[in-house]
Amino acid sequence: MTQALSQSPVNAPLKSPKSRIKRVVAASMAGTVAEWYEFFIYGTAATLVFGSLFFPKTGNPLDGIIAAFATYAVGFLARPLGGMVFGHFGDRYGRKKLLQFSLLLVGAATFLMGCLPGFQEIGYWAPALLVLLRFLQGFAVGGEWGGAVLLVSEHSPQNQRGFWASFPQAAAPVGNVLATVVMLGLSWTLDQSSFMAWGWRIAFWLSALIIFVGYMIRRTVEDAPVFIEAMRKQREAQREAATLREVLRTYPAQIAKALIMRIGENSSYYLMIVFAITYLTVHVKVEYSIVLLVLFVANIVQFFAMLGGGWLSDKIGRKRTIGIGYAGLLVWALTFFPALDSGNFWAILASTTFGLTVQAAAYAPQAALMSEIFPTRMRYSGSSFTYQIATIFAGSVAPMVATLLLNQFNSTLPIVIYVVGILIISTVALSMLKETRGLDLSSLDRIHENELAR
Repeated sequence: MTQALSQSPVNAPLKSPKSRIKRVVAASMAGTVAEWYEFFIYGTAATLVFGSLFFPKTGNPLDGIIAAFATYAVGFLARPLGGMVFGHFGDRYGRKKLLQFSLLLVGAATFLMGCLPGFQEIGYWAPALLVLLRFLQGFAVGGEWGGAVLLVSEHSPQNQRGFWASFPQAAAPVGNVLATVVMLGLSWTLDQSSFMAWGWRIAFWLSALIIFVGYMIRRTVEDAPVFIEAMRKQREAQREAATLREVLRTYPAQIAKALIMRIGENSSYYLMIVFAITYLTVHVKVEYSIVLLVLFVANIVQFFAMLGGGWLSDKIGRKRTIGIGYAGLLVWALTFFPALDSGNFWAILASTTFGLTVQAAAYAPQAALMSEIFPTRMRYSGSSFTYQIATIFAGSVAPMVATLLLNQFNSTLPIVIYVVGILIISTVALSMLKETRGLDLSSLDRIHENELAR
């Protein structure tokens, strides 16, 4: 199959390497924006709608939100499984086909969420079906990140890999902006009862259109030459792509350090974009339309910060750039809640924008870093596993832990201690990683082949 792909007219070289990489970036971002739109639309709805619609009422609004966050976490639990399955087949059959399938799967799951009846109509079937669809959504997103990032990384010049690979990373704030715009528009045009009854469903149904556009753009690219060459060598040696077991056996230290490095940044991010909505609307009593406006502006800034972080990592290194991001996140953690408690729009906007900007510096270089840790025959499996497993201990539980701490202690101090602690642990893990800036992927493959031949 790979041989056929390498001979196809679609895979013929474009006019220049720069035009080729731009085409690959556009295809990767088109699908990734769509998938993150759908993933974020759930996070927003979990705070604003799902707690009261899909779960029995207890009299405490935080109880329903905690239950909604529990189903939110299911998506994160499914992501590593999706990363393993998609990585397994992606290392064997190519990045493109798996990316197309993940896009269709997350689109179908999100559209069906918009069709679900509430708890009053079908009882406990409502949360059960919500959990099932959330699992499928997370499973698909788990396979999306690795494929999109690797498609770009493997096409990129080695001295610009950080910059180009940051575009799929920047798709996350773009997806969040789209989700926020849709939810903000609905909240402004509909009254509260109409929005809660049916208006929120429109945001989920719109996913069908976004998925269609992403799928059509993604059809135009093929796998990178370095992947096709690795497949050719595997056929000649009559060897299969690596299994996850082989990846874990070969690179245990790199996986552990990269996984722990990611936890602090990922936890901080989901506290900013998910828990903050709960805190501001329930605790500070800020209107949710104002909160969505804050996220809208902050995510636009974050998009450019992502590209800046990727560019900077090509200049000063992946580790230094991520380290700058973590230093900024420590400052953010100590100042975030006082800004939220002020209830002042500008203070909230400034703190959220600063937090997402420094988070971008810590997050953007990870695309290139994860690609440069593993050789081609195990890159999809290894990078997806490392990236997605971290989310179980980070983004999946951070909003729920923060809500539980707030509910238990009625204070944000335990939340600050929790965030600062994991940021310090992640910074220590970062210091133990090797710098990978400027690494040639073909050279990495040759080193790996020589080690196997010993």
